[in-house]
Amino acid sequence: MARFLPAIGLWGGLALVLVAVNLLIVEKQRVLDDGRTVLLALRPVDPRSLIQGDYMELRYHEALVPADAAADTASPETDGRVVVALDADGVATFRRFDDGGPLAADEQRLRYKRRAPSGLQPDPENSELFIGAESFLFQEGHAEAYEEARYGILKVAPDGSSVLAGLADSGRRPIRP
Repeated sequence: MARFLPAIGLWGGLALVLVAVNLLIVEKQRVLDDGRTVLLALRPVDPRSLIQGDYMELRYHEALVPADAAADTASPETDGRVVVALDADGVATFRRFDDGGPLAADEQRLRYKRRAPSGLQPDPENSELFIGAESFLFQEGHAEAYEEARYGILKVAPDGSSVLAGLADSGRRPIRP
């Protein structure tokens, strides 16, 4: 019996990892299915990675989190939420950092992470706020279709967690190559 204990531990650990991964997948799928659609304006960036293939690095427009708000010492957390206002098309603009209060009908919480460039320690003086996905990978040969991308389409849960669902053009229509 003692010789089977390592195998039981190994299989038990593997089962635990598989359960955890599947729970994360179910959670993300739930956000995609039931989340509120939010469009985030993009700053144009178009790199290519030899290892990853074709992808677009996503940097959200400064209107989403203005530089002076990002450097605001009132929100020094490295992880938190902002409140954005949504126009009639669902395009988000920064309203304030989340204080936990109730939201208006046109508002949505979005999670952010504050990171400093070049691996420095994040602080309000030298950091940037990152919201949502930071890159969008697409099939090789479809780069031309995504050159027109002006918005990231996020599906957002009530707690502010989000999943990148696609990209949209200047007419706010989803891009489908």
